[in-house]
Amino acid sequence: MYTLPLQIARDENAHRISREAQQAVIAEFANSNAILHDATFDPDYRAEIYRIIREQRKLRARRGEIVGSPSAQFAAAEDLSANSRVMRGEQSNSSILFGTQYFLKIFRKLEEGINPDVEITRFLTERAKFPNVPAFAGTLEYRSGKNTVVLALIQSAIANEGDAWTFTLDSVGSYYDRVLSRKADLNEISSAQLIQELIGGIYPEKARLLGQRTGELHRALASETDDPAFAPEPFNALAQRSVVQSMRASSRRAFELLRKKLDDLPDAFRAEAEEVLAAEKQILAQERRLLEQRSAAHKIRIHGDFHLGQALHTGRDFIFLDFEGEPARPLGERKLKRSALRDVAGMMRSFQYAAYSALWQPAMRQEDVPFLEKWADVWYREMSSTFLQSYLAATPDALFIPRNEADLRIALEAYLLDKAVYEIGYELNHRPDWVVIPIRGIKHILKSG
Repeated sequence: MYTLPLQIARDENAHRISREAQQAVIAEFANSNAILHDATFDPDYRAEIYRIIREQRKLRARRGEIVGSPSAQFAAAEDLSANSRVMRGEQSNSSILFGTQYFLKIFRKLEEGINPDVEITRFLTERAKFPNVPAFAGTLEYRSGKNTVVLALIQSAIANEGDAWTFTLDSVGSYYDRVLSRKADLNEISSAQLIQELIGGIYPEKARLLGQRTGELHRALASETDDPAFAPEPFNALAQRSVVQSMRASSRRAFELLRKKLDDLPDAFRAEAEEVLAAEKQILAQERRLLEQRSAAHKIRIHGDFHLGQALHTGRDFIFLDFEGEPARPLGERKLKRSALRDVAGMMRSFQYAAYSALWQPAMRQEDVPFLEKWADVWYREMSSTFLQSYLAATPDALFIPRNEADLRIALEAYLLDKAVYEIGYELNHRPDWVVIPIRGIKHILKSG
């Protein structure tokens, strides 16, 4: 089920939309200066959505009603409905900025029930008082009997310098410049001091801060004991077996696809793909070690799709966004409680993606790439380790972290492998040239283990 608000524009308004937002035009009427278009690109439509939420209006439909529900703060806020713009970017939803104060997200893919983005953002704002998310301001819902579908979420807008992904790419690019400037002296990777000098700058402190804030986020999500939707639950043997079975099924799908497409891979890393295929049994065995845990941590609500692109960098801090989980998964599955280490693994894998993405930027000289690849792996290992150590320092004795080091290592390695195996399938289907990233990630995880 999807939402597509439609509107007819005529004359000058039709020309303006066709000129400024060609992608919004769905059809042109013959013998008429009129178009059918996505109403999101009409400022009057955007203003009406804003007012419906802020004024707590109800619009009766043929079946059910559309209901605006504001927070107390938003209901009393200044009316910014006349000052809006659609934000650009690759997104599965539509994003609208009102002034500099509020941010509206219109959900395109709809499912019955409370969207986890709404549920978690509201919980973190109103109950956990967690400051590192855009504050919940209200929702637009369709209601029919006992059924509810969330159409839109409005939150406070956060002044920022871009997301952590973009900030990281810039930092990795500077790191590569320093490595290349000392290329003659760097035939071998040597001392820890040298590595720190090359990484340099402020990024290690940012990675530490990101780890700290991630730990604080998980503490906030685990802070409620009375609400069944958020109360932590024991990670019992049945839950462990379910996780391992899911990992096993994901691995088999990914490796079957990798075997099928092996001959299509570039010669440069086909041998590495074969190495990973040969390690399939080892990977499955390592994931199965989750069943050996004796100090299994509790399950909690987590972000569910955690990576550098889900954090805004304000210049001094990080703000976490988009608690929908993986959009391709059913809503009920995205609301399940899981190990917090899934989020940790997702962010650690994102560091490797940043290291290689910066390496493959158009401005990078192709002759430098082979030399820099080993230094990409160095940066990834150092920053993911920095992030992890800071996260663990922020979560001492947390009930969602395994109580002993051996169980922590087993669990984290399993979730890192599971994430990297998933990435193999994704890259083979969408960006085959990028499949080398999870392949090398798996090799690193197995070697570290």
